[in-house]
Amino acid sequence: MSKKKRPRPEDLNLPRVGVDTHAHLDLDSFYSEVEACLDRAGKSGLAAIGNVFLDSRAYYANRALFSSHPQVFFILGVHPHEATSLDSKELAAIEQALDRDPKIKALGEIGLDFHWDRSPRDRQRFAFQAQLELARDKDKPVVIHSREADKETLNILLDLDFQDRPLLWHCFGGDSSLAQKILSRGWVLSIPGTITYSRNRALQEAVRTIPLRQMVLETDCPFLAPEPYRSKRNEPAYTVFTAAKIAEERQEPLTGIWEQTGRTAREFFHLNDAK
Repeated sequence: MSKKKRPRPEDLNLPRVGVDTHAHLDLDSFYSEVEACLDRAGKSGLAAIGNVFLDSRAYYANRALFSSHPQVFFILGVHPHEATSLDSKELAAIEQALDRDPKIKALGEIGLDFHWDRSPRDRQRFAFQAQLELARDKDKPVVIHSREADKETLNILLDLDFQDRPLLWHCFGGDSSLAQKILSRGWVLSIPGTITYSRNRALQEAVRTIPLRQMVLETDCPFLAPEPYRSKRNEPAYTVFTAAKIAEERQEPLTGIWEQTGRTAREFFHLNDAK
């Protein structure tokens, strides 16, 4: 008996107004396939994609990959895994890029990762705070990475007076209680493909109560592919399956979820309206 055929993203027939707010298309797994991935994304209903560069070296080496793709905007910052690399020279390189490139719409992904601890925690805290201060000085939105460090992440953000500043909590995987703590500060939650996993009940319950004006979508590709492509390489086109699961949980029309999360993303990142 043949295996059941996976649905194609374009089969959902969504209008081209969606936004994948967090992708890593400059990583090696995409390097020779950027054009094809972006083509599939457009056919699946995506109007914009945020590519996240994990440090200034990656940005300067790979930004040209997207020179002919105005639908790709940039997010730049030093990931907590690489916190030890953030010195005065790196911070200056990021600041220079923010000043010169209007495609960089936010500083990120920055924060704390106490799950892997690939950088010492004191260096993570230093890098996080230094980049938050830069974002505040430059009046840029920030994209947060927080894994097993939510309490400390919140404390640092509040200590630095980031309440009601433009902030997106990347790859949100928490429950309703954590969601409300973040939402009450005026921040935005980004929902990844992990919401489609059957055991992820806490996140599935949380999305039922998150206002769409504070919700956006992401893939975090090539990681965290949603069902029905779980364990495969993720890509921006698969954002549609995340939206479909959210619509199912909220018992709302898929097109409405797609359109409003796209609108929220465009407003947060100050993108031009989808054409």
